Amino acid sequence: MEQLDKILSSIKKFLSSSIYTGETTHISMSTLITIIFTLILVSVVLRLVHKFVTKKLPSDDKNKFISIFNFLRYLLYILVIIIVLHSSGVNMTALLTASAALFVGLGFALQYLFQDIISGILMIMDQSLHVGDIIDMDGKIGRVFEIKLRTTRALTRDDKVIVIPNHIFLTNSIYNYTQNHNMTREAVKVGVAYGSDVSLVTKILEGVVQEQRGVLKSPKPFVLFDDFGDSALMFSINFYISDSYGDPKIKSEVRYKIDSEFRANNITIPFPQRDVHVFQPRPFEHVSVSKTNKEWGLGED
Repeated sequence: MEQLDKILSSIKKFLSSSIYTGETTHISMSTLITIIFTLILVSVVLRLVHKFVTKKLPSDDKNKFISIFNFLRYLLYILVIIIVLHSSGVNMTALLTASAALFVGLGFALQYLFQDIISGILMIMDQSLHVGDIIDMDGKIGRVFEIKLRTTRALTRDDKVIVIPNHIFLTNSIYNYTQNHNMTREAVKVGVAYGSDVSLVTKILEGVVQEQRGVLKSPKPFVLFDDFGDSALMFSINFYISDSYGDPKIKSEVRYKIDSEFRANNITIPFPQRDVHVFQPRPFEHVSVSKTNKEWGLGED
């Protein structure tokens, strides 16, 4: 019995031993152990909640839930530590007051970080962006492959990754080609010489896209007579595709076929032409000596 009392006394002395002692703050070993045990318990509970919730979610929603869950997990850890310290008698008011200047500095330094995180949560909740969406970011087309709390990553057509801070999606206008559906309308413009048979041009353009792989049969492609240009009659062939990410390759193949068909049907794609008019007081004279303005009758030099 005496031996047991000694063991309990040693344990009590160990738990009450001080780790940090300040003017208004005292943290003992028992407080540290309580924090560690509570964090372990919270981690186990969160792991069970995570496993239960993600088990029935689709893959896209699962990735979004994981992003929010990770943010809430760290927030919960901080709250648990504060609650345990306060329950152990630590004066949190004095501690927070002493750290006020540090928190203000961190607030200014991390304002963009928290702005991105809040934006990421809003994006995930309002479903404004999904993995697989095709977006236009400053003239660069990319396919979104990852949405995190702070950043979104998209792969461009030349296999380069764009890392986009999430707050940009809330402050700037971003083109989302696939927000409503995967189908988009594309167009290839071409000019033909004045005097060309416009009915034949229309028939050729329609025939080219109808045979093009990757172009949808419905909605039906159509031709627009866009304008009377300076040097050409301007046409555009409009068609629909289901993968706007591969749109440059389809347009390139269409242009190749248009050029080939125009050559076969003697339809000219003109280059810009200008008429230059030269005004002079009299016909040109080729002389070996220069004349003054007075000699040319143009007035004084």
